[in-house]
Amino acid sequence: MHAPDGPLPDERTHGRVVERQTSQTWRTLARDLNRLHLVTLEGAAGSVIQTTTLSDAQRAIDTACETPPPPPITAISPA
Repeated sequence: MHAPDGPLPDERTHGRVVERQTSQTWRTLARDLNRLHLVTLEGAAGSVIQTTTLSDAQRAIDTACETPPPPPITAISPA
């Protein structure tokens, strides 16, 4: 067996649904969503994993797709 080249059929279908719900191209959606990051901050008191603040474009994508935004803080670990 070998892995298929490119996105799988389900991924292409989901991409099209998102394009239609947002009225944006996949290139624009990918650019906006790739700017969202999960950041780990560490210090003497411990560490926290948080998501960068959503931009207006990212918030609009979540709203159009009726998906909840990611939580601002994913984990907190005291030292």
